[in-house]
Amino acid sequence: MSPIRSASVAALASVVLATTVTGCQFGSEERDTSPIVIAVDLELSGPAAAVGKAYQRALELKVEQLNSSGALDGRRVELTVKDNRSDASESLRNINDLSDDPRVTAIIMGGCDECAVGAARTIDEKRVPTIALAPSDAITNPVDQRRYVFKLAPNAADNAAALTTELQRAGAREIGLLHSDDDYGREGLRALGNEFRTAGVKMGRVATVRATDTDVTRQVKMLVADEPDALVLWTPPDQATLAALAAQEARFRGSLYFDASAAGDLFLGPSARETERATLVFTQTMVIDDVIATTPAKAARRQWFKAYTARFGGFHGSSSFAADALQLVADAVLRTGAEPGTVDRDGIRDVLETSQMDGLSGPIRMTPDNHSGLMPQALTTLVARNGRWRLAG
Repeated sequence: MSPIRSASVAALASVVLATTVTGCQFGSEERDTSPIVIAVDLELSGPAAAVGKAYQRALELKVEQLNSSGALDGRRVELTVKDNRSDASESLRNINDLSDDPRVTAIIMGGCDECAVGAARTIDEKRVPTIALAPSDAITNPVDQRRYVFKLAPNAADNAAALTTELQRAGAREIGLLHSDDDYGREGLRALGNEFRTAGVKMGRVATVRATDTDVTRQVKMLVADEPDALVLWTPPDQATLAALAAQEARFRGSLYFDASAAGDLFLGPSARETERATLVFTQTMVIDDVIATTPAKAARRQWFKAYTARFGGFHGSSSFAADALQLVADAVLRTGAEPGTVDRDGIRDVLETSQMDGLSGPIRMTPDNHSGLMPQALTTLVARNGRWRLAG
């Protein structure tokens, strides 16, 4: 081949290659490889630190799983975490700072009811979609004043209905109640009162516990003075454990019933004897190793249980709520179709408001009229047996 012809062929090849590359660039959309930044406001110190740290572990594990799965179309999740010290004022400052970061797609808040309720107006004003892991109904209601606020935790009315069913089944006629001195605790008092009236169950004595209380002996002694058939413990895990110990020391002969907010670690540790045969209303994921994985959703829950247990040496019941919240945000970001490198918070909010997922916690459904996603069907009955929670029956 002559030098002139060789040069012509090379030039033609260059033109064809350039045309092909240019055609690809104009014929396809630019791929978005920017990180999905999710901000997190958790109780990592203070009285609620035990649950906050469980949420943090769950979020970090879920991020690792998502980033290695290839499901994010070349993108990666990054967390920006702040400690609110179990204090609503500190939480509000965190929400303000995190909302002002233009990279942040959404916020996940921890289990502090007061924090989420106190920040609701700011969240709506800042127009930053937020999922709280706290249980109070006031977090998402009224919905027209909570357009950007969502919740992923058991609801008071659902818990009360499930607990009342179990109390009726056991033949309990008079019930003592220890509830947290906060919005969720007061919601529980109202919800149980409604259920008890319908079921013909008598509400006996009622006492409250603050988040900072480390001794509930006085309250429990007062509650068991009339020898009720059962005590319902509608408190955070630490106070529920203290109450179980106090009930045993007071020689209480009735049964103990735990609301979902009292769920903590799978293994009961030092409180195993005091809580033996206690009943807990919670999600099936807590005891998924007792369940045959007959569906893809149950298989996913079992895998989450194994991964969390292998990594951290135990299982915390509420971990699945944090993992599901992160999954909901990641899915919403991918579904908005925002321009590469941009954050469409309004679009993410709109997607979250109609999200449906058979999550690690159970069935989750959000609607424009209901921003509290966990369905009643997610709850089941567990019983403490031989130092850990087991599926009842």
